Amino acid sequence: MVKDVPNLGLKNEIVTVKNGYGENYLIPQGFAIRATESAKKQHAETMKQRAHKEEKIKNEAMEMASKLEAVSLTIATKASATGKIFGSVNAIQVSEALSKAGYEIDRHKIALKETSIKELGSYSCKITLYKGIVVNVPFEVVAE
Repeated sequence: MVKDVPNLGLKNEIVTVKNGYGENYLIPQGFAIRATESAKKQHAETMKQRAHKEEKIKNEAMEMASKLEAVSLTIATKASATGKIFGSVNAIQVSEALSKAGYEIDRHKIALKETSIKELGSYSCKITLYKGIVVNVPFEVVAE
């Protein structure tokens, strides 16, 4: 794989797909290349060089995960007297609250358990920092 493809594989992985899917979609779109002998040798060399870098990234992600486990966020938003929010809270607001707390997390790495948060209350979200390193961060939605 040249690029990450959801539900198929990550970048630099070797995956097996049906011929039509590979020839007609993955290769023309630039998501993958054919696994020839020379491509496999080049892939092995690339993976050997990346192993050290990946270890460093994984250690940083573990460090960030340990810090994020102690974080509890408060998101203030406009709400009615009955507790309904005008609009909804999404990953963008959670990312902004994390940046105010001193943690720069990309909003695409944040997954809310509820599809749309439209009421005041306590919720939690999953933050995927690295492959297999996921942190649950609680947050509370309060009225301004």
